[in-house]
Amino acid sequence: MKVEILPALTDNYMYLLIDQDTREAAIVDPVQPQKVLDAVKKHGVKLTTVLTTHHHWDHAGGNEKLVKMEPGLRVLGGDSRVGALTQRVSHLTALQVGSLSVKCLSTPCHTSGHICYYVTKPNSSEPPAVFTGDTLFVAGCGKFFEGTPEEMYKALIEILGSLDPKTRVYCGHEYTINNLKFARHVEPGNPNIQEKLAWARARYDSGEPTIPLHPR
Repeated sequence: MKVEILPALTDNYMYLLIDQDTREAAIVDPVQPQKVLDAVKKHGVKLTTVLTTHHHWDHAGGNEKLVKMEPGLRVLGGDSRVGALTQRVSHLTALQVGSLSVKCLSTPCHTSGHICYYVTKPNSSEPPAVFTGDTLFVAGCGKFFEGTPEEMYKALIEILGSLDPKTRVYCGHEYTINNLKFARHVEPGNPNIQEKLAWARARYDSGEPTIPLHPR
């Protein structure tokens, strides 16, 4: 399993998920389609699938253009508001991208139809990956646009919190520094927050992302 991080817009991330055995690929939240297709060409893979975390324009806004540029793609999402949708998924819907197994996790709150995608490679020691969109960020979570605190608690603690501890987390935005500044304001004496903030600033200054969130 290979995940190519594709920065987009101001602080968004798209992700090209590649099965290295079959050379089949999926793209998560392709808001900038040409950038996606450039990455597909660079890696020499066959793009078959769009994994949409939610309907907001900065995540799903490139779907319709991408399917015009690359006909025949299956476009997944948990909400009828997702552009160019070909398959509406729900909690625990399962699918394949080449030999990779993808499990859909319903995590409503940021939007009512938000889906996270949990990816594993069967019979492999590779760590799993989860694409969390705007539900979970490094040191934070998404705004409650269409949900409740109870829903976010379930999403973060009961669903995402129960995944394999080795899972690598790929979130939808580069919000790490601001999230940690807020955490420092809440807990000014916490040395772990200070250390993580210094790390995040160093990554930012060197032009490197703070994701994936590494296994705990």
